[in-house]
Amino acid sequence: MTETTVVHLLRHGEVHNPEGLLYGRLPGYHLSDNGRSMADMVAKALAGRDIVALFSSPLERAQETAAPLAQSTGLEIQTDERLTEAENVFQGMAVGGMFRAPGNYRYLWNPRRPSWGEPYVQVVERMRSIINDARRRARGHEVVLVSHQLPIWIIRLAAEGRRLWHDPRRRQCALASVTSFTFEGDRLASVGYSEPAGALIKPQNLARPR
Repeated sequence: MTETTVVHLLRHGEVHNPEGLLYGRLPGYHLSDNGRSMADMVAKALAGRDIVALFSSPLERAQETAAPLAQSTGLEIQTDERLTEAENVFQGMAVGGMFRAPGNYRYLWNPRRPSWGEPYVQVVERMRSIINDARRRARGHEVVLVSHQLPIWIIRLAAEGRRLWHDPRRRQCALASVTSFTFEGDRLASVGYSEPAGALIKPQNLARPR
């Protein structure tokens, strides 16, 4: 009988970022009060699921999103660099002005790679690697991987056979959302999506590429 394994990709919750920066991989960015409420809500939504392992990006916002789930399941958070945010040369810049500065134009020549950051194919490679490792670890059960918007969206595009370059405003990967890959044996059978903390998402945070 074929075993069913579910890999849940959980995006972190809202981050305290009053300056409106693209924080990327910068340290020191923690969940806001609302973000912590999101993490609690997700943990409650996943309560009772057959989750046997929990992995997280090393960045603070991901670790803090994983914490309530670790507490409710009794699982240890296993930190894995493969789940980290994508590298981006605009890191640390104000989101509203980074595309208007003439000095940044040299980074915008190839949106398909993309020329401003970590190649999409590289993101796919590392995300596929951790998903496969986690799937083998949790075979016949469920596992949660806490990551970031771009890595989650890119591996979903790859899994669904869609092109990797895209409009960031059209990503279906809201704060504290869950993208679920269901495997029958080693075959990806379906991709699902839910927003357990959707009621807490503020309009200005919808589809923000951070």
